[in-house]
Amino acid sequence: MRRPSPLPQSPVASRGTAEKAASARTQRPARDQAPAPEREPVEPTLDENPTAPVIPLASPTPLPEAKPDLDPTTDEGVVPAAPPHDAGASRGASGRVGPAAEVGFREVWRAAHARRKALRAEIRRFTVRQRRRRAVWFGAAASVLLLALGTLGAAYSPLFGVEKITVVGAQQLAAGDVAAALSGQLGTPLPLVDESAVKAELVAFPLIETYALEARPPHELVVRIVERTPIGLIETRAGYTLVDAAGVALSTTATPSAGTPVLTITGGVDSDAFAAAGQVMRSLPDEIRAQVTGVAASTPDDVTLELGGTNTQVVWGSAEDSAEKALNLAKTMAARPPADVYTYDVSSPDVVVVR
Repeated sequence: MRRPSPLPQSPVASRGTAEKAASARTQRPARDQAPAPEREPVEPTLDENPTAPVIPLASPTPLPEAKPDLDPTTDEGVVPAAPPHDAGASRGASGRVGPAAEVGFREVWRAAHARRKALRAEIRRFTVRQRRRRAVWFGAAASVLLLALGTLGAAYSPLFGVEKITVVGAQQLAAGDVAAALSGQLGTPLPLVDESAVKAELVAFPLIETYALEARPPHELVVRIVERTPIGLIETRAGYTLVDAAGVALSTTATPSAGTPVLTITGGVDSDAFAAAGQVMRSLPDEIRAQVTGVAASTPDDVTLELGGTNTQVVWGSAEDSAEKALNLAKTMAARPPADVYTYDVSSPDVVVVR
């Protein structure tokens, strides 16, 4: 008996049937299990009034049927499993799952800003000790700098102006005269005292050999002077000039001053004989220098002193060992006073000859 042809089905139905068949085959037991008993085929009954097949006017384009892969163990088709859902997939505006949606610039900026903020917080947390130590050092340095600037500012301000001038070391000079000559420095801040102006004023005092300035805050200026030591008078055309050991003229008078020895030096103040005589006079003790009324020298090796009142002579010789000679002369004069002696010869410091 002839079997009727099956009705044509739509491609969609065919695809659904194929999927069901593939699914059924995947669920079959393995080949090693016992096969199910075969059933006798049932012949379909014919409908007395068969209907004509319905052919659609337009059918959608059929999708390609998925060809099942063959299982090497069963030689049957295997439908591949659906791929897992992609974690990076996202739903778009239509609600469909698709690739990761594009991130806007604002979200990127916010994420970068948050990352930088967190990084700065971590850096501050791990560098807190270093920043504290640095702050302490900076604070100490700033304090020292401010103190130094404040001190300098106050020192150079009128707060430390000169209000008093004190002269120390004046013996032959009047200290008041020296202080009056330096009155132009009054009111000047101590660090700004003009030393050149002070020197120009002190040059007018020939008796001043050296000087030194000392500031005593807040308002006192101390002038320490060393006076020249006069050694005698030199007779000149103008009269008698008082000179020191360096030959500096200190004063000139018409007549010799009492108690000041008269110098008779061959070659004048620029000769070696005058230098030797000056060195001898500076080495004498005060009690012996007060008795000297005359000094004579023609060469540096024949210095002779004359003691007034008794006209006793002291043969000194050269200026070498003058300190030892002066000490021995003082001892000898104490043992034998000049009134009973004509000459003291100390040219040899070890042996003093008395005549």
